[in-house]
Amino acid sequence: MRSSPLLMGSLYFLLGSVFTYLAIMSVENTIWNFYTLLLIFIATLDFGLALRLLILNRRINK
Repeated sequence: MRSSPLLMGSLYFLLGSVFTYLAIMSVENTIWNFYTLLLIFIATLDFGLALRLLILNRRINK
């Protein structure tokens, strides 16, 4: 069974939101520590993939 790009895009958007929340909560004195930057990087990748999948879903449905 294949999952639709809309479902996968929504899941990646949710994961990006969770990683963004975790990055915000992990800030102590400064945002320039490794753990915070890693979480921000992962969230950026998730949001980018979600956007690509949502655009793909729109192209498929056209």
